[in-house]
Amino acid sequence: MAKRNQKKAIGKGIRALLNNIDSEPVEKKETVVKTLSQNVAMLPISAIEVNPDQPRKEFAEAALEELSSSIKIHGLIQPVTVRRLNSKKYQLISGERRWRASQRAGIKEVPAYIRLANDQEMLEMALVENIQREELNAFEIAFNYQRLMEECDLTHETLSERMGKKRSTITNYLRLLKLPPEIQDGLKNKKISMGHARALAGSDDIAVQLMVYKDVLGQELSVRKTEALISQYSKHAKKASTKPAPAASALPDAYVDVRENLRSYLGTKVGLKRNDSGRGQIVINFTSDDDLNRILELIEE
Repeated sequence: MAKRNQKKAIGKGIRALLNNIDSEPVEKKETVVKTLSQNVAMLPISAIEVNPDQPRKEFAEAALEELSSSIKIHGLIQPVTVRRLNSKKYQLISGERRWRASQRAGIKEVPAYIRLANDQEMLEMALVENIQREELNAFEIAFNYQRLMEECDLTHETLSERMGKKRSTITNYLRLLKLPPEIQDGLKNKKISMGHARALAGSDDIAVQLMVYKDVLGQELSVRKTEALISQYSKHAKKASTKPAPAASALPDAYVDVRENLRSYLGTKVGLKRNDSGRGQIVINFTSDDDLNRILELIEE
């Protein structure tokens, strides 16, 4: 409840700043840009419109459904970025896929960073200054790197030069943003370290990431043991991929979507088979009795 009230208070403060921005001197606008770059406002999803000049027009259906399922469970973790058009209307700058998935999930409000019309240079300085703060966690640093790249049109190379960091360091941080929301949340709340998160990001399989993450929490695994476990799972996956494919026909796209949605929702590997007559089976993997109980609770919901 306290966190929710705090978010509302921050949102009100941001709206108050925006209401008076047009009449403020340049010095005051710089202060406003810094405030907007570091704080998130909750905006009605209906008040946000897409950018008609956005080059990306199509979004993968399965990926949207998977993200929508995740948002229903965890909420939208990574805020979108919008440009203020007027006191009641905003236009997307980045995060259209997240915005579309939130619409599908039935979310009424989304967290958003608000930008002014012509604040590019000031925004870049404010974000760089924000990254240099000592109290930021690894996920917050990663997200600020992503914002710099998306909103200030920077490449990995340019960003590494601006920040005085190796390009590999920037890449390692950005990979954290591809982790499932549950793991991102664990990193933000210091349940795991940056080293653990980097090891988990070494696998592209979400189900594997979540299984190993639960082992890290339950068994208090070190970073080295986490890396070894990820490597072990990866080797098994590689061996499985080298086996000859069965003669059965390929799974229709609709069934692939069902399987991927189940994997995302349950946080574990799910197998789905179907023959030409429409008969088949679903296999749900679990790693322990506790994991089975967790899955059963999700199914009951």
